[in-house]
Amino acid sequence: MNAENDLKAQADQNIPEGYDPDLYRIRHSLAHIMAQAVIERYPGTMTAIGPPIENGFYYDFDLPDKLGEEDLKGIENRMKEIIRGRHSFRVREVGPDEARELFRDNPYKLELVEGLTQGGYDEYGNALPDAQQTAITVYRQDTFLDLCRGPHMEHTGEIKFNAFKLMNVSSAYWHGDEQNPMLTRIYGTAWRDKTELHAHLKRLEEAQRRDHRRLGRELELFMGHEFIGTGLPIWLPNGATVRRLIEEYIEEEERKAGYMHVYSPHLGKQELYEKSGHWEHYKDEMFPPIELKNENLVLRPMNCPHHILIYASKLHSYRDLPIRIAELGTMYRFEKSGKMGGLSRVRAMTLNDAHIFCSPSQVKEEFANVMRLVERAYRTLGIADYAYRLSLRDKADSEKYVDNDAMWDMAEDMLRETMDALDLPYVEVPGEAAFYGPKLDIQFRDVLGREETYSTIQIDFHLPNQFDLTYIDRDDRECHPVIIHRGVLSTMERMVAYLIELYAGAFPVWLAPIQAVLIPISDRHIAYAQQVTARLAQAGFRVEIDESNNRINAKIRNAQLRKIPYMLVVGDREVQGESVSVRLRSGENLNAMPVTAFEALLRHIANTRSLSLVENEKQPEA
Repeated sequence: MNAENDLKAQADQNIPEGYDPDLYRIRHSLAHIMAQAVIERYPGTMTAIGPPIENGFYYDFDLPDKLGEEDLKGIENRMKEIIRGRHSFRVREVGPDEARELFRDNPYKLELVEGLTQGGYDEYGNALPDAQQTAITVYRQDTFLDLCRGPHMEHTGEIKFNAFKLMNVSSAYWHGDEQNPMLTRIYGTAWRDKTELHAHLKRLEEAQRRDHRRLGRELELFMGHEFIGTGLPIWLPNGATVRRLIEEYIEEEERKAGYMHVYSPHLGKQELYEKSGHWEHYKDEMFPPIELKNENLVLRPMNCPHHILIYASKLHSYRDLPIRIAELGTMYRFEKSGKMGGLSRVRAMTLNDAHIFCSPSQVKEEFANVMRLVERAYRTLGIADYAYRLSLRDKADSEKYVDNDAMWDMAEDMLRETMDALDLPYVEVPGEAAFYGPKLDIQFRDVLGREETYSTIQIDFHLPNQFDLTYIDRDDRECHPVIIHRGVLSTMERMVAYLIELYAGAFPVWLAPIQAVLIPISDRHIAYAQQVTARLAQAGFRVEIDESNNRINAKIRNAQLRKIPYMLVVGDREVQGESVSVRLRSGENLNAMPVTAFEALLRHIANTRSLSLVENEKQPEA
């Protein structure tokens, strides 16, 4: 028992930093319990891997037959029976030969055993640093034995059977490689008790209500097509309007801040990316080169090499600096098919990109100016839930990062000092820097509380040296500038996806694809409604008229489902008074007002980019 207790104590070290230890043990244990239930119900099943993940767990299976959502309830019921059995989780260390014998009929486990034996991979097939070797341990509960490093609960009875739920069934390639066998993945969520489970399920309901993929279809914002390809969305008129308005806004703000906008090709020679270092560090994430007779062209994964060449096209003096080059630049990344979805993960993306070429003494001021632009843009868009992360290099990883200690120390110190001077809170995360320099990542939280990086600001001393960029200083010496890489609003795809979910599709008036719809009560009111529609359209507003034969309540309901901010109902009284009865998508009525008064209201709300539908309100409705 002492040896077993020692192994269990050591297993606690496998809990990821920041993961609640109790929840990790619960979820890890339920993954094994689920595997036992699946094997019992579907003889001939082979298990692959089953780790805890954020909010739950999953397990991958090679099943003899196809599994569907309707099968989950039966698996759940068997899991509850196993939990009630109060089976102990027992662990022991085994040698390579015994491990091979234990899993002789399971090629997935045998592959993992070889990874552990040779060093370099853990029980989930993840690479270990420096090809380190680790002990091989197996855990058993009841009839189920698994290759596992733990930790687990002491016994199954410690898990509350009403605090977990199997969520869905999907497909996954072994090791995420499309060349490998396709497996069946079952996802589950698990919590300490019933209350926590129900709270999570409620959050999932809210996330479903706001899911940008569903709303994108319903509101006709974007679409995909198999003839075009995975991860290559088509912007429909409504979505294109939202995107265009965001682009116009940020370009206006950038012009005010001294940026010069350019257009550059979506392609570049392979040699360009070899020189920049992207070929070495990002080749696997780039599309294959287009091989021509005398050259290889590459769809660009980054915009910075093009902007660097623009800077290098002429001589510069210190008087020219800073030079701020901006572009809504389209880039291409060969994302794995399983990682893509909607607008948030795509293969073609347009980044709100810019590169500031400045002297070292100007870095802090320019960085601060970028931060002010970021904060201003977030306020305008109604983004409030975000945090700052300093993404630094891992000093032990000389392959991933440029080997120049002095350069890294200087750049990282500049980031810290600037953030401290701005009095902005941040956390430091080693190992998340770009290969050529540290960066400030701005993290957004979605409706489930998950973090994603949206805005990024990088300090780069490396690429100016790579491309031998220079300027003439006050003493007529050639010096290398510093490059600040910055993306204020992320890619248009990811930002629009976030805003769809932030507002549940009910965009602020200035972003709404259709700002108002005229709803005539009967056919005799259509002519007047057409006059008002034409007047508002001539004034620059996005309006339309509902001339369908539907009843008035159906027309209003349709406009609400389309998230149109204002419904302008017109009947005999409105025709006589040259007015409109204004109804908000939130269900409130502003009653009748002269067309001139509504036009003034709409102009004020739209031009000030208000987050409300009426004046003197600060919070948007969703």
